[in-house]
Amino acid sequence: MTFGISKPAGEAGAAWPAIAIGAFVAFGGVLFGYDTGTISGILAMDHWRELFSTGYRDSKGHLDVSPSQSSAIVSILSAGTFFGALASPLLGDNIGRRWGLIASCWVFNVGVVLQTAATSLPLFLAGRFFAGLGVGLLSALVPLYQSETAPKWIRGAIVGAYQLAITIGLLLAAVVDNATRLRQDTGSYRIPIAVQFAWSIILIVGMFLLPETPRYLIKRGQMDKAAAALGRLRRLPRDHAAVRDELAEVQANHQYEMSHGQAGYLDCFRGGMLKRQLTGMGIQGLQQLTGINFIFYYGTQYFLNSGISNAFTITLITSCINVVSTLPGLYGTDAWGRRPLLLVGAIGMSISQLLVAVLGTTTTGQDSDGNVIVFNVAAQKASIAFVCLYIFFFASSWGPLAWVVTGEIFPLKHRARGLSMTTATNWLLNWAIAYATPYLVNYGEGYANLQSKIFFIWFGCCFLCIAFVYFMIYETKGLSLEEVDEMYADKTCVAWRSASWRPKSTFQGRTEGDSNSLKNHDGSPNAEVTAVEEARTEKV
Repeated sequence: MTFGISKPAGEAGAAWPAIAIGAFVAFGGVLFGYDTGTISGILAMDHWRELFSTGYRDSKGHLDVSPSQSSAIVSILSAGTFFGALASPLLGDNIGRRWGLIASCWVFNVGVVLQTAATSLPLFLAGRFFAGLGVGLLSALVPLYQSETAPKWIRGAIVGAYQLAITIGLLLAAVVDNATRLRQDTGSYRIPIAVQFAWSIILIVGMFLLPETPRYLIKRGQMDKAAAALGRLRRLPRDHAAVRDELAEVQANHQYEMSHGQAGYLDCFRGGMLKRQLTGMGIQGLQQLTGINFIFYYGTQYFLNSGISNAFTITLITSCINVVSTLPGLYGTDAWGRRPLLLVGAIGMSISQLLVAVLGTTTTGQDSDGNVIVFNVAAQKASIAFVCLYIFFFASSWGPLAWVVTGEIFPLKHRARGLSMTTATNWLLNWAIAYATPYLVNYGEGYANLQSKIFFIWFGCCFLCIAFVYFMIYETKGLSLEEVDEMYADKTCVAWRSASWRPKSTFQGRTEGDSNSLKNHDGSPNAEVTAVEEARTEKV
């Protein structure tokens, strides 16, 4: 039993090697979470603000970076990640998922070096961009590696562990920032930044010891290596019947796909692929529009501006909640399914964000200089409580499941490109929110001065998530990646009835005979699936 989920009866081999490998690869999420989380604390550090200021002073007369500079510092990481995600197929499809992850870590290290060495904004910005480039590559390649190596019955929890690692990275960033924030030297920001070398080296060393994914090796025509890799993942001899059958199914599926030609980026938006691509891009975009990174990018400053004196402590608490709340999501992904968890999460986030917006707007005001005045301290504390409740619903649903869904809906020949574009969508919205937030929230000429009203925007987006799940998200719990492919090809299957869908054929049956002799999973002929085959051919 893993994550409270029992291994299905008759499942050959051991599951723990693939689970352990998938969990370790999720460590790439620590780089993601730590790098995105550490900037919130750094922007609020007195020494950093004075050192990197170009003459701007805040409302209290202290040297600081301007809101526009703050926007650029935070958002340039997301710009780098956007391009990194789009470039990920160049590594993943050409040098492999494993070597692609190793190369991504070295790109990330270049960014860390530049940020650590910086004492002025230009070099710091360059470092943020290169670190983002590395994080973007990792954010696409890690779920790709996990989904191609995980057993189908626990795949959701394994891929979801990537989000758990992201939350751990955010928590570690909050802890280290809190420990160094009072230093009055460059160690205040250099220590939190340089710590990232440790996370990167751990992942590089581990990837040298791990196998390539069997599906990538089949894609490259290396069947012997694919058998060895799958046998290692399942703790079975490479010539075991279960290994042969699984590889034969993957190979048959891939050959079927390739019989319709090679895949390019435009092919991800054609025929039956369009729905999958829009689903993946939609869930990743909406994940960002729920407002989660507003809290972790600008949370410390927002709490300070709201009149809360211990903002660093509150940020630390929200990071802890983010980590702990991901655990029920890992269990629920494979125990309850993707759709119910996403629906409950969207409803909970909507209610929480609405209450934060109402409480924040009605219990605070501003003086003539734009300083925040708190009318009701108890209500302000209640607002923080609902922020924490929102984080719980996000971390247990949309946080991990956005990566799970996008990691399993694409066929093999489209997977690297499709996943790169869904991940790039995540980072594009991430960049837009990071760049626009200071202009939306802050006081002054040219700024919208929304303050707590910005939570009404997040509420509207969370409400949109409910409809998106109902009409667009297919239930893929317990299906192999090849069976997910078959489900999307079935014209009779719609999202709101997908939980009752069952596979009707095997791809081995499709390649061993004509469409009138396709096989059931028990090996018997099944003429009913002919319609599914015709629909799939038309869509591909």
